[in-house]
Amino acid sequence: MPEAAAKPRIALGADHAGFHLKEIVKKFLIEAGYSCDDMGTSSEESVDYPDFARAVAERVSDAKDEIGILVCGTGIGMAIAADKVPGVRAANAFDETTARLCREHNNANILTLGARIVEDARAIEIVRTFLATEFAGGRHQRRIDKISEMDQAYCPGAPLKNAAKS
Repeated sequence: MPEAAAKPRIALGADHAGFHLKEIVKKFLIEAGYSCDDMGTSSEESVDYPDFARAVAERVSDAKDEIGILVCGTGIGMAIAADKVPGVRAANAFDETTARLCREHNNANILTLGARIVEDARAIEIVRTFLATEFAGGRHQRRIDKISEMDQAYCPGAPLKNAAKS
C-alpha cells in the first residue's frame, strides 16, 4: 500500500476535557491509514494539559512524528504550551478555513482542537482539511524563517526547523 507510506506519522495528545474527541480523531486517522502515537491521556480523569502538549510537541520537534494533534477544552491552552517547544508551530483551528490557512500560510505542524468548541463531526473535517493542505511557501517561507530566528534568539541552539535552505 504505497499511498499509506506517504502519510505523515501523527502524535496525539489530550487532557481530560479532550479525551473523548481525541479517541474519535484517533479512530478516524487509523481508519484513514495514518500511523498514530497516542501520548495520552487515557481517561477523563483530571490531568494537566501542559504535560500532554509537551509530549506531543517534543515528538514533532524531534521529528519522531511529522504532525501533532492536541485536544483540550478550547484548544488554546494546548497551543500555548506546545508553542513553547522550539520548532513547533501549533495552531488552534475551529473550522476548515482556519485549518487550511494555518497549514498553507503558517506551516503549522501541530493542530489544536477545542472539544468544548467544535462538535465531533466538525473536528474530523478540520483534521481532514489540516492534513490535506500543503504549505504554500513563497512569501510565507520568509515569515516562517523569522519565527525560526525567534526560536534561536530565545532558545540558542534550537533547531531551525523548516527554515529556508541557504
